[in-house]
Amino acid sequence: MKLIMSWNPQRLVEDALLSSTRAVQFDRNGQFEVASYYYMNAARQLTLAGQTQCPEADSWKEKAKEYRERAVTLDKLRLGKNVSPVTSQGHKELQRAHYLFQEALDADEAGNKDEAVELYSQAVETSINARNSTSDVNLQQKLTYLAKNALERAEELKGIKDESPSSHAKTVVSSTPVMGAGRSSVTQIADSARPLPSSSQGKQLHRGSSVHLVVSGQESYSEEEKRVLLSTSLINGVEYVPFMNVDLGERFRYPVPFSDKDGPLRLSPKQKKAFSRWARPDEIHSEPRMVALRGKGDTALVDCFSIKQTVVSDCSFVASLAVGALYERRFGKRLITNILYPRNGKGDPIYNPFGKYMVKLHINGIPRKVIVDDTLPLGHHGELLCSYSTNRGELWISVLEKAYMKVMGGYDFPVRVGDSEFNKDAVFDKLNTRHRKGDVLITVATGELTDAESDRTGLVSTHAYAVLDIREVKGVRLLQLKNPWSHLRWRGNYSELDVVHWTSEMKSLLNFDPNSAAMFDNGVFWIDYDSICRFFDVFYLNWNPALFNFTYCIHQSWKAGSGPVKDLYNIGENPQFSLEVQMPPSCTSAAVWILLTRHITLIEDFKENQEYITVLVYKTDGKRVYYPNDPPPHIDGVRINSPHYLCKIILNEKSSRRYTLVISQYEKMNTIFYTLRAYSTCPFTLKKIGNPYQYTKQVTNGEWKGKTAGGCGNHQSTYMNNPRYQILLESGSSNTDILLDLKGPKQYQIGMDVICVVANDQKASGYFNRKSSGPFRPGFVVMELENVPSGTYDIIPSTFLPGQEGPFILTIKSSSPIKLSRLQ
Repeated sequence: MKLIMSWNPQRLVEDALLSSTRAVQFDRNGQFEVASYYYMNAARQLTLAGQTQCPEADSWKEKAKEYRERAVTLDKLRLGKNVSPVTSQGHKELQRAHYLFQEALDADEAGNKDEAVELYSQAVETSINARNSTSDVNLQQKLTYLAKNALERAEELKGIKDESPSSHAKTVVSSTPVMGAGRSSVTQIADSARPLPSSSQGKQLHRGSSVHLVVSGQESYSEEEKRVLLSTSLINGVEYVPFMNVDLGERFRYPVPFSDKDGPLRLSPKQKKAFSRWARPDEIHSEPRMVALRGKGDTALVDCFSIKQTVVSDCSFVASLAVGALYERRFGKRLITNILYPRNGKGDPIYNPFGKYMVKLHINGIPRKVIVDDTLPLGHHGELLCSYSTNRGELWISVLEKAYMKVMGGYDFPVRVGDSEFNKDAVFDKLNTRHRKGDVLITVATGELTDAESDRTGLVSTHAYAVLDIREVKGVRLLQLKNPWSHLRWRGNYSELDVVHWTSEMKSLLNFDPNSAAMFDNGVFWIDYDSICRFFDVFYLNWNPALFNFTYCIHQSWKAGSGPVKDLYNIGENPQFSLEVQMPPSCTSAAVWILLTRHITLIEDFKENQEYITVLVYKTDGKRVYYPNDPPPHIDGVRINSPHYLCKIILNEKSSRRYTLVISQYEKMNTIFYTLRAYSTCPFTLKKIGNPYQYTKQVTNGEWKGKTAGGCGNHQSTYMNNPRYQILLESGSSNTDILLDLKGPKQYQIGMDVICVVANDQKASGYFNRKSSGPFRPGFVVMELENVPSGTYDIIPSTFLPGQEGPFILTIKSSSPIKLSRLQ
């Protein structure tokens, strides 16, 4: 049986042409490190194309040699030296063959016969080619053994041999001494994170939620929401599509090591000074691995203490990795390992010798797919210039950081700290309780510190730290922090240098040895809460969705120019949503948390964010609100320029069940895209308050002048001289909704009356003789009429006092066709 792995030479040549074109452009511009990157890409692709039987094969090989030599020349120009790879080429091929074999076993167990045969075949082909090109006898034996097992299993699936698939799969794994570590069992049922058989894959885009939450509303997206998600898929010029079920079948195997089509990431200034070259893991470590096996049954467990940040500027992300890793280990919930691909049959992320990784990140309202290659920045002395694990060869930290930094536009990413309303004692009590239960992940950030303060305290100015533990011992409130830099620790109270506060009892209760801590600097230290409040500006809290049973989100856009620039007198045109909470009779309290997230598409948004947004909550029975302070908001949101804003509605037995949520900005200058999500302990419905008005008529040249400035109805002798307009509703129905909007000089109190002249159905629920807009207001007033029967109606706009002259604009919106005329 002959098994052949083939590829399309024309496609390889086309890809090589694209890479070489980019290489030449960067070469001419003097960007040698990027040019070298693309020259090597082109060389790899042409080398592979040259292995085919095409007539042009020799010329492709020659061109590949030319590109490779140019890449080496550029590296020498920049570095003055060459760095030899750690892993031999033969060993690299063994790693790739082993990866293919493990993928074949997974497909075999899942019952995907065709896919398994293809993968076994690729494993055989890779093993044989590698065996024939190496003189290492030990390596040849391993490659031969792997090829033999893969070939036998492929033949069985093809029907050449008759043997139970599952029993043979177990025999192959248990007897194959490849890479020094086999899997103890391959008969486990793959979890939901494994790739689906091709026959069952489908594109599914649904409203994201945590697995335990009940989605309180329609799961599919509206067309408007799809447009919003599409509009904010392009971030810093790169498209990040929503993560769907079909992405679980992402291809991770390539003829040559995968290179990100978007090119290398932009380096920070500090990195550029120290930068030597981009290197792959097998050039740095002899045995790369994604996550070290530390748990029971060789389970992959991430270790927060192994995280080390170097010169990358986004300490907040690395601190978040630390608290996420600690949470995963402490509570057994996969926050880190659940978003990394590819994976093995147990759902653990694994090292991919083909160099491609997929990371699922929640970006702009929905989980999105981020693809990266495994090239990492090295310094002149072979040191990593990105964050990494102190466990030799472990890659999860570097890969996750690279995916995040790619979205952010490169390693040069700014960190900004914000403001926080702060009740010192209440915050500690809440965090102490909630952190211990696993309800919240916490990072903290310092404010601006002088050089003298930094030297004296050991703290870094405007820097994020991970909170690993919170304790109250003998009346002393303490936090255990980790500096992502893994050095520069706190030097004040309860540091390892403190000989006053670390009594024998305190050391015993906290299991802390200052001497050992001083010798092993991993950036972890204890600090008292009073010092936290003094030197740190912000607590960043990431709450566990498991606190709630129900959730729902809505993705929307708010166009620039919609409504007034500022929300000083009119919020009627702001996006508004009705929230109704269904509290069971047996329930005495409930909580609903509202999270507003503005979508970010440019790195400049983080550097100079001028969008101040918030959520206002009104007790208006879920109906549209027009005046910012009438009624006053139940919760008056603070307008902040963070992309996220959280407000909390706490209900008791007497609380209102219906609310109106209003999105508000400080100034409406640009179109924004956002996601509004609610988490609740009780069932609820969250809906956008629609606009029923399809027809609009407007008076733009209205004026109170001379005799027509008649004042309100209190002045009977002049009131009837006011301008008067008439509308005709011809629909024949008795359920027309009308909105009247009157704008005038802000120094005047204005209002309007509507008088029924003729109503076709006086028994309709919306019938009236006369209605007023209510209290006169400065410069702006609205009036809503519901279920108005067809007929004729007069509108009289007026100022409160006679003789108040000035222009006005009257707008009439209706759910049915209308005719407008002026009577006087």
